[in-house]
Order: sequence, then structure tokens, then C-alpha cells
Amino acid sequence: MTTPRELTEAIRAARAQQRDGTWQRDYALRAGVEGTIRQATHTTGLRRARYRGLAKTHLDHTTSAAALNLIRLNAWWNGHPLDRVNHSHLARLQLRLAA
Repeated sequence: MTTPRELTEAIRAARAQQRDGTWQRDYALRAGVEGTIRQATHTTGLRRARYRGLAKTHLDHTTSAAALNLIRLNAWWNGHPLDRVNHSHLARLQLRLAA
């Protein structure tokens, strides 16, 4: 069983490691990959295969990837960010009133 002192030291060591530039660069890369996976699963429903067989599933994945690329191109051409920021009801109302 770990003591509170050991947990505190582990947290301090992890936070010190997170201040390093290489850790931040690696985490930024991972965050990009995680965002792509999230977009693919939520937009195209890639969690479940629609077809049976490797060839049909591969075709489904490649068409989903092409669709994601088109969605991203459209957002980039029109200047719309892809990330959805969660705002509270009050913050949304304030943004609406400010516009």
C-alpha cells in the first residue's frame, strides 16, 4: 500500500516531467492522434463494422477516412475550427448577446 507521501512525491515527479519540452511535444502529437480518432468515431461511426469481411471493412474505413479529409478541407477552406468548445449556458448566452 502506498503512503500519502509516496503519492505526493510521484505527483511532483510527474509534474516536473510534464514541464519538459520533449514531453510536451510528444503529448501534443498524442493529442492530435486522439482528436483524429475521436472525430472518426463520432462522425463516421467507426466503432462498429457495417460489413463482414476484411475487404468490405477496409473499403468502409478508407471511405470514412476520405470523408474526414473532405470535412477537414471544407472547414479549413471556410475558416471554421473543427474543435467544439464546451461552454456553459450562461457563457453561450453571453457570447450570443455580444455578437
